Amino acid sequence: MALDPDLAARLLARVRDVPDFPKPGIVFKDISPLLADHGSLAAAVAALAEPFRESGVDVVAGIEARGFVLGAPVALTLDAGFALVRKQGKLPGPTVDATYDLEYGSATLEVTTDAFAPGARVLVVDDVLATGGTAAATIDLVRRCGAEVVGVAFLLELGFLDGRAALAAVEVADPLVLLTV
Repeated sequence: MALDPDLAARLLARVRDVPDFPKPGIVFKDISPLLADHGSLAAAVAALAEPFRESGVDVVAGIEARGFVLGAPVALTLDAGFALVRKQGKLPGPTVDATYDLEYGSATLEVTTDAFAPGARVLVVDDVLATGGTAAATIDLVRRCGAEVVGVAFLLELGFLDGRAALAAVEVADPLVLLTV
């Protein structure tokens, strides 16, 4: 799906660069201004959901933390449930975990063992596709729970980090990315 260039420009205008966060040399893409604008938020959620309306999505998996903010309304739009993919130690009960590399370190994600029913059709949603490690780890978690990944969707892509390469390795169709920076 190609995003209308005027809408893309409007959304990009609401993404703020924060230099040297969370570490020196990193330029953090702050989507808070976009989230604060009702029209931009609604447009972004609609655009993320649209390609998956006919995909039979059962559950949207939102990746901590900004993936929660975008994923939950996408789930509502698709008449689907919502599952939390969280940092290690944040979920109660038995969990499945995966460790992955970030552009500035490593981390571990978890889901509860009952987050996805066997055979459930899952859409993975996050705010930014950077190195692809977070999304690849989430895809691994979904599959280890016995569910099927029907797609991945991101608000932004940091194209220079080539995160799509990490997703190609886990055999997921090209991710839907609304904005590339």
